Formats: sequence, C-alpha cells, structure tokens
Amino acid sequence: MTIAIVGAGLGGLALARVLHVNGVDSVVYERESSRGARGQGGMLDIHSGQRALREAGLIDQFHAIARGAGQDMRLLEPDGTLLLQEDTPDDAPLDRPEVDRADLRNLLLDSLPDDVVRWGHAFTSADNGLLHFADGSSATYDLLVGADGAQSRVRTLLTDARPAHIGQNVVELGIPDIDRTHPDLATMVGRGNYWVLGDGLSLAAQRNGDGRVRIGLSFYNTAEDWFATSGIPFDDPAAARARLIDLLPGWDSRFTALIEACDDTVVPRPITTLPVGLTWPSTPGVTLLGDAAHLMPPVGEGANMALLDGALLGLALAAHPDDFPAAVQEYEREMFERTSAAARMSAEIQELLTSPDAARKMLAFFQPDGV
Repeated sequence: MTIAIVGAGLGGLALARVLHVNGVDSVVYERESSRGARGQGGMLDIHSGQRALREAGLIDQFHAIARGAGQDMRLLEPDGTLLLQEDTPDDAPLDRPEVDRADLRNLLLDSLPDDVVRWGHAFTSADNGLLHFADGSSATYDLLVGADGAQSRVRTLLTDARPAHIGQNVVELGIPDIDRTHPDLATMVGRGNYWVLGDGLSLAAQRNGDGRVRIGLSFYNTAEDWFATSGIPFDDPAAARARLIDLLPGWDSRFTALIEACDDTVVPRPITTLPVGLTWPSTPGVTLLGDAAHLMPPVGEGANMALLDGALLGLALAAHPDDFPAAVQEYEREMFERTSAAARMSAEIQELLTSPDAARKMLAFFQPDGV
C-alpha cells in the first residue's frame, strides 16, 4: 500500500526515515523545487525529539552536528540587569543541544534513498485515492499524511480548525559572522541563547552554527494588523532598524547596538497557533503530524513534537503493515495526549512572556528553587 507524505519538513522526513529503516516504502511530496530552495530558519533546541532520532538510527550523526554550547543561556532585563547566566561545561551531556534546522533536515534527507522525496510537487487536493498537484499531475495513495505545516492543505480533510493570531508579532533580523564583524557583541551574546524580556517586548538573540546571530524582536499584546500600523518600513532595512530602535525606549544601549549591527534581512512574522487540544475523528486514509496537527507558540516544543510524531507514526505503521486505519488510530491517541500537554505548557510559557515582570517570572521558571 502507498504511503504519501505531503511536506519534507522535519516531521515528514522523520516519518519517511523510520518507515525506511523498518522496510516500509513511502513517498514524500514537497512543493519546494529543491532542498536549498528556501532558508530553513535558525537553531532548534532538540530534547524529547532525540527519541525520534534514535528510532531513525541517526542519534550518533545528530550528536556530531549538535552544539552543546548552544545550551548556554543569558537572561536580562531591558535596563541591562543580568538575571541569569548559565554556561555549559564542555563535557556536559547533550540533554538539550542546539542544532541548525538546515543541518538536521539535511541529515534526514541524506538518510533516505534519492527517489523518496519528489521535489516541485505542490499539493492542492485529494479525492478518491488521488493526490492532485498544482502542475496538473496526480498520484495515488492509500494513506495520506499531512506534514505540510501551519497552513496545511491536508488539514482541511479532517477539521475546519485554522491557525489564529495570538497577539505576538516578531521581526527577525541577523548579524552575519559576528565574531569577525562585531567581536564585542559576540562576547556579549555568548555561545547560545541571549534573552532580554520586559515592557511587553522581548529580544532573543541566538548564535547559529554558521557564525550568524539571529535576532527576534517580539511585540506582545499586539493586533494581527500591527505590522501595517507600526510604522516599520520593511522595504527600507536601514530605516526599519531605526524604527525598531525607536520602539525600544529606555532599553540599554548594548541591546540597541545589536539592532544597529544587523544586516538588511528584516522579516515580519505574525505568530499564530491552533487551538490547544485540537482533535478530529480518526478517518481512514488520512492523518496529520507536526504543525499541521498542533501548531504551538515558538517556545521550543514544535520541532520536538514533529520529530516524535513522525517516528511514532512510522513505528505504528510498521507494526500494522496490513491495517493502516488501526495504526493511525493508535498513533492519533498517543499524539493527541502528548501534544496537548506540550501545547498547554507552551501556552503557559507564552503567558509568562506576555506578562508584566516577564523576566523575573521566566527566571523563576528556569530556577524554581531559586538556585
């Protein structure tokens, strides 16, 4: 029977890999024209998702590309007060290492036979066992797995739920080759995650494996149309950086220096989520994983849940090769429970970030015993 996976993100590729190591064939249809057609984003904190990589037979290769130093954490308030600095010893276990999303995706892609991923296939619809693509082509399937992200088209086959804006708008920026171009700022940011929280805003700077520091400026409790009314001229990067600095009144000059040092990559990202605890009646022939099933706030759980979804669905299908509906029901029962808990925790963290005195509350979250 034919297993068709729509979307070559982490979850879809984890599913294809676990199926492959268990002797089950699948086909991944991806709308992008090639693996390098689009940037894959920044660093990921992989913790529970390591189980998926073990099931995929890739844990040693993952450890080889993971950055233990990425576990470092610095937490500050807008006036420059340092609340927390955690530096990871070189021999520390890789409990929550950081890894470049592109590197992890390439690891999964390289672990699959060349003909598994079909590039340039933009899924549009499915009916009567046929997938339809934007170029007019079609393909048969017995099981369709929607791994096609936040704006999933496959999701519409199972539920009317749609992502909703949660009052957070993020502007993404970056400093390339920071050790060479701005060594003072590189020292300040450190090796891992650098967070400034307060005033209904956050600045998150994260060092990537290629030497770039990615910066996300989050504006909380803002409307869905906030970018249109914010006065940020995204078509003029220099003016956009100046406007962003204007939106940080009273912030320590070290933080605004980070914004000044950024290059011309200035990207607006409204944040949306699916309802916490979203379920649907199990339907023969179709299921979902990753953001298509449970889009959460970006606080460190989404990629881990997607990897686990892919691996656990793959194991269920391998255990029931002649009964896909039973495998899907088994997978969905576990997935609904696991990801609902992760979504609730993510929503709680999101609430901390949007609250007054967010930095102190996050400090208590990281150090519940005050140590």
